[in-house]
Amino acid sequence: MPELPEVETVRRGLAPAMEGRRIERAEVNRPDLRWPLPERMAERLQGARVERLRRRSKYILADLDTGESLLIHLGMSGRMLVSGVMLGDFHLDHPAPQKHDHVVLHMENGGRVTFNDARRFGAMDLVLTEREAAHWLLAGLGPEPFGNDFHEDYLVEALKRRASPIKTALLDQHVVAGLGNIYVCEVLHRAGIDPRRQAKRISAARLASLVPIIREVLTEAIAAGGSSLRDHRQADGELGYFQHTFRVYDREDETCAGCGTPIRRIVQSGRSTFFCPSCQK
Repeated sequence: MPELPEVETVRRGLAPAMEGRRIERAEVNRPDLRWPLPERMAERLQGARVERLRRRSKYILADLDTGESLLIHLGMSGRMLVSGVMLGDFHLDHPAPQKHDHVVLHMENGGRVTFNDARRFGAMDLVLTEREAAHWLLAGLGPEPFGNDFHEDYLVEALKRRASPIKTALLDQHVVAGLGNIYVCEVLHRAGIDPRRQAKRISAARLASLVPIIREVLTEAIAAGGSSLRDHRQADGELGYFQHTFRVYDREDETCAGCGTPIRRIVQSGRSTFFCPSCQK
């Protein structure tokens, strides 16, 4: 599942083709993705101007001049691909239509934004911008890792009574929005914290130290275009490459760069956790 860096990378790639531009025509080629698409979706999008693109947790929000926002969730295999525009020094030509092009936005000046999703685990919805915080996918989300509300005192208070493992606690989207399995593994390795430790058993100083580390890891991953393990592509179709700098994730039995101990994999809450049993205490 794409995590914050992958979604932010896609948002940044979409911005040159969408922000400040009108949707001349919208093709909606099926009635549903993971859930039913909104009623009259093509009609409601046609002619709308995209005021700005935002990210909330793992969702992209396109604010329209109609007072609605287009909510986009990539799911496991969804891709948002741009064509017909200049990105940097390159012009992205329109590809031939593909079988799983479920929603196609024809932008003014010839740009095209295509939502392609082979497994249809992604989603789209239209929501009143002023009421988006109450949308069932967004309600109750915790603060953004780069926001002012996410700070050392907040995280210590949020975690100091939690009996769950620290890995599980950090994956809770009510605690912090956007973190996923890959980046929590990487954060905990850099922090030297065993993912199995109960959050409430970790000192306040160590919990507080997670805030800058979380921001550091996410910043590096965004700069690298995210991590492409299976389906993630940037908006121009290119792969991300942060996976080449993983310290522990997906490196079972390889040696830890810090101490040479083989990296272990365990399962927590149905997800693989990778860590160094020597460096992480």
